[in-house]
Amino acid sequence: MAIVRPFKAIRPKRDKVNLVASRSYLTYSDDTLQEKLDNNPYTFLHIINPDYNKKDKKSGKEKFNLVKEKFSKFINENVLFQEEENCFYIYQQKNENNIFTGIIAATSVDDYLNGNIKIHEQTITKREEMFKDYLQTTGFNAEPVLLTYKDNQNINSIIQKKTKERSEYEFTTTNKVLHKLWKIENKEDIENIISEFKKTKNIYIADGHHRSASSSLLCQNIRKENQDYNPEDNFNFFMSYLIPESELNIINFNRLIKHTNGLTANELIYKIENNYTVLEKGKNIYYPTFKDEISMYLGGNWYSLIAHFKKYNSTSESLDPSILSANILSPILGITDEKTDENISFYDGTIPLVELKEKVDNQEYSIAFILKPIDIESLKKVADNNEIMPPKSTYIEPKLRSGVTIYKLD
Repeated sequence: MAIVRPFKAIRPKRDKVNLVASRSYLTYSDDTLQEKLDNNPYTFLHIINPDYNKKDKKSGKEKFNLVKEKFSKFINENVLFQEEENCFYIYQQKNENNIFTGIIAATSVDDYLNGNIKIHEQTITKREEMFKDYLQTTGFNAEPVLLTYKDNQNINSIIQKKTKERSEYEFTTTNKVLHKLWKIENKEDIENIISEFKKTKNIYIADGHHRSASSSLLCQNIRKENQDYNPEDNFNFFMSYLIPESELNIINFNRLIKHTNGLTANELIYKIENNYTVLEKGKNIYYPTFKDEISMYLGGNWYSLIAHFKKYNSTSESLDPSILSANILSPILGITDEKTDENISFYDGTIPLVELKEKVDNQEYSIAFILKPIDIESLKKVADNNEIMPPKSTYIEPKLRSGVTIYKLD
């Protein structure tokens, strides 16, 4: 049983949504971020970078208070407004390869706490606390957690009916992605969506583990401070984008390593052969396709690495990222903590392999390991069994824009 509910989104005026919507600021280079802040007065980036043009930049809660002030200014200047009625929102992204269509809703923190919303990735306590403080101070959430659920024909029918109508928003971003948004205001449709999700046993976090964890942490803190809290108050929920499993696109994460731990190429391959069958594939880029296969680029040559068969204690241990960590990264290359070791970098599978090859050729890195995407069933098994995958095991699309719908926590 999953609890979802409509909410009164704060969102951009129709004529400004294409200017407000932004990627996560962490995905912009410093130069691009500066250019957008200098030339677009409406970008949501101004809200999360309220002191970008000041020499004395604030941090922590002082910075978060400035964010809140800037957010209020956007509302007062009618760049943003709040919906008058509770709605669900259908949000769609379309690129040259995929169409993603799902429902933006408020989902229950209690579902996260009791395991109805399942995780597959460990969170970092320090980041949880930081995001919790951010939410507590600013009082809003502007980027939905990406959740996935088993395809539901009744929900799909509501979506299909609504998307035949004129959309509330329609705009294209510079990465050639078309974005559309529809409001679901019809009471019967709203009740049907709520009812169908109540029948849904498990929902899985695809992207946004830290956002959901920090919302949960904030909720628990508020409840401790106020034993007579109202369970219907907004802080008991967090904004999510719910998309059926069939539309989720899981992409691989590749690993680039800065050193060989003092080993020559031949010595490294000799050690790898204890756990992998190694075949040289020559100078042309080689992408893995077989079960338990990854590829490696080292010393100007590509190699196929197929892990020797063995029985694993868990689903997580049987996945390529874990096999790589257990048999090469840790014992041979000395990388024991992939979350903190500066000698490993992660590049998602949307980045062409020729670019990763160039990074090795120009000696920025010594080795590239290329992995295959993890399938949705494996991801679900990991979550169902309360297992955890290594960091950066999956890169999942769609990637949502900040500021299209904003959820008020108070």
